Amino acid sequence: MNFNHYMLKNLKVLVFIVITNFSANAQLPPVFGNSYIGKFNQSQMVKTYLTPQKIIWMSDSTGNYIQNVQSLLKKGNGQVGVNDKNLCRLISKDEHKPSIILDYGKEINGGVKIQMGIRPDKSPLKLRLRFGESVGETMSDVGDKKNATNEHSLRDFVVEVPWLGSIEVGETGFRFLRIDVVEDGENAPIKSIDAAFVYRDIPYLGSFESNDDRLNDIWRTGAYTVHLNMQNYLWDGIKRDRLVWVGDMHPEVMTINTVFGENDVVKKSLDLARDQYPLPNWMNGISSYSMWWLLIQKSWYDYHGDLSYLKEQESYMIGLLNQLSTFINKESEETLNGNRFLDWPTSEDPIAIHAGLQALMVLTFEAGSDMMGILGHEDLQIKYYKISKKLKRHVPKGNTSKQASALMALAGLKDPKQVSSEVLLKDGVHHMSTFYGYYILQALAKAGDYEEALDVIRKYWGGMLDLGATTFWEDFDISNVPNSERIDQLPSSNKFDIHGDFGKYCYVGYRGSLCHGWASGPTPWLTHYVLGIQVSDGGNTIKIAPHLGDLKWVKGTFPTKYGILKVYHEKGLAGEVKTTIEAPEGLNILK
Repeated sequence: MNFNHYMLKNLKVLVFIVITNFSANAQLPPVFGNSYIGKFNQSQMVKTYLTPQKIIWMSDSTGNYIQNVQSLLKKGNGQVGVNDKNLCRLISKDEHKPSIILDYGKEINGGVKIQMGIRPDKSPLKLRLRFGESVGETMSDVGDKKNATNEHSLRDFVVEVPWLGSIEVGETGFRFLRIDVVEDGENAPIKSIDAAFVYRDIPYLGSFESNDDRLNDIWRTGAYTVHLNMQNYLWDGIKRDRLVWVGDMHPEVMTINTVFGENDVVKKSLDLARDQYPLPNWMNGISSYSMWWLLIQKSWYDYHGDLSYLKEQESYMIGLLNQLSTFINKESEETLNGNRFLDWPTSEDPIAIHAGLQALMVLTFEAGSDMMGILGHEDLQIKYYKISKKLKRHVPKGNTSKQASALMALAGLKDPKQVSSEVLLKDGVHHMSTFYGYYILQALAKAGDYEEALDVIRKYWGGMLDLGATTFWEDFDISNVPNSERIDQLPSSNKFDIHGDFGKYCYVGYRGSLCHGWASGPTPWLTHYVLGIQVSDGGNTIKIAPHLGDLKWVKGTFPTKYGILKVYHEKGLAGEVKTTIEAPEGLNILK
């Protein structure tokens, strides 16, 4: 699947601009037409101008203050002129200052370019801009009761648009934009208000398609969510949390492995974290995030077999594993210090935190043992394996959280089938989290509950799509859905605002991010377990082990170090699965 088949479907593109590393060979994705401008060697970052798709709301419908507004929805030429005709006009008087809300169709990263035509008054036009991941956010004021902010990225500010010219501003995550004329006595001819979309120009090498369109949409939405966060570094969110959070990276990296293959943004971000937090510091100040760094390193090698990169991490890995080994007491319990954190929903539950950290310690030392074997350190391989076995002697009691229970099942501390029936599938998709949802799905697979996992994906991640999501959210509580308005509609007095009325911890109200890479778990999960692509041996070997559940057929592609693997599974009348494989030369396939 090419980048724009999903990401820019139906969006109108005005101009394509290369930010860095320009050459004359790169073809634009199909939605842009047949012309082409640039190819990118390192940063891969490009900027595209998008025409808004619809007018969500405007303050005036009489034609007295807002005129010819539909012209903003027409693709322009990107250049103002003295003879431009039929422009949108924003006319302000004492009694009314016009405003409109535009919808660009999908969540994007970037800003906006506003062009103004000629008028008698040559002074700049003052406009207030309010970017929003939801319509409700564009209607908010910074610091209001629904917690709208300008933190991490400015989303509410005033700009001046020059006479017969343009201005480009903004660097945030948004889908919607509200524009208000600030001063009275204005009569401004606006030629265009186009989104300046900044993204990494890379192909979607992996794909997933089945007879269930809902699952297909969920797979693509997870892929797109991570793609938006593949900026200069791998961020967790494009509006808020434009930072490298190492634990949050794990689901993102698994999505990148599945969709885009090897990309240097991963190594660059892992190295940044390593260098920002020299030992004995924990990455991001969180002990579990240092463990996630090691687990990402293991997964990265499993998929790509980059031994030279693994060797670059050798001394830090050994130092970190040795440091972690000092936080185990005589009873084989983890005693980690620093910020003891799994995810936000468990942050006030010390029993869950201990259970999760104990499991993560087991998984980390198992991964560390494997990596030491790859690096040729047999003594350390044995040492870290023995530590993992020691940690398994202690099985935490009293935990009832789905997040920690999933980790315990994955670490072999509890029986996966028992965990699935007693905890994970209890209360349906209530008490889930978007971050640890990935590990809940993995634990369900380990229990053999593939059909149940598909149902979880449809209800939980599909629930966000039902509310207008085009990317997956930092937090989602299914209990908030009843009587809640979609994010692409104006908030109403008789319904809840799903974005502004809910949220806890760092994601209260509109501060909450509606594009968070840690929520992309269904994308790698569907490829790994349903399409059945299981990678090992440094990317040299792939075992095909599909689990279609209630699906009739599934097909997809997967990026390997040898090229693209194509797989198709179809269920027969008796439930048998017929598989067709097209593998690149050199790749070892096991069935």
